[in-house]
Amino acid sequence: MIGWIRAKLNMMAVVSPRWAAASAMKLFVRPFRKSKKKEPDVFKNAELLHCKVDGYQVVVYRWNQNARKRILILHGFESRAFNFELYIRPLIAGGYEVVAFDAPGHGASSGKILSLPLFVKTISTISSFYGPFNAYLCHSFGGLALTHFLEQGHHDGNTRLVLIAPATETTTAINTFFEFLQLGKKVRARFDEYIYKLGGEWPAHFSLRRTMPNIIAHTLWVHDEDDELTPLEDALRVKELHLPNVTFYITQGLGHRNVYRDTEVRKVIIDLLTSP
Repeated sequence: MIGWIRAKLNMMAVVSPRWAAASAMKLFVRPFRKSKKKEPDVFKNAELLHCKVDGYQVVVYRWNQNARKRILILHGFESRAFNFELYIRPLIAGGYEVVAFDAPGHGASSGKILSLPLFVKTISTISSFYGPFNAYLCHSFGGLALTHFLEQGHHDGNTRLVLIAPATETTTAINTFFEFLQLGKKVRARFDEYIYKLGGEWPAHFSLRRTMPNIIAHTLWVHDEDDELTPLEDALRVKELHLPNVTFYITQGLGHRNVYRDTEVRKVIIDLLTSP
């Protein structure tokens, strides 16, 4: 299947790089792997809510309504809210109202694509309905989307933020995608134009190295040395900025997805979020 997709896109590129780029964009924003995780018990006790974003039905889960603090959990690409089941009860015990959701094209929500502008708009809509939030816990693509939302002024110095293996550089994700599909420079140029058309900025703009200096929240950034999807190298470039509100916690041997499931990592995160 991969070989067929590569061949098809490269044949399209011969005819029209723009045509090939448009097809590549459809692949880039489409989650192909669906989480088959069984509904955890803690989710059976959640208040089930819904909201609409650009015509998509977004499923929202809420626990412990009207608590003194409120936290929003954001999953990554090809993931869903169920994957954060082990965080729910400790956060409730720590005094939080907990809100989580399945992004468009993920979990129980409708749709087949998830672009960065759509993700940011989803966060904005959920914040309007169920916020404001005192804290955020996010993984991978969720971290990239959230910082683009927060830099618009939706937080302050008392906000607590946990970034777990965030998708740090959009250009890195695109480079990996193009290397995997073996597409050439002409298609890449047209692809970047599509990014600009979709989000109003060139790919380099969608970067945590750019957004983090605009974030004043008390931040814990967790990243693994062996992350196969969001390279530690990109995260270290942010670390080199020496932002006073950002603490890095670097692990080894956990990879991209197991890092937030690790018992010790989970303890560090919960301690930060629930400490006075």
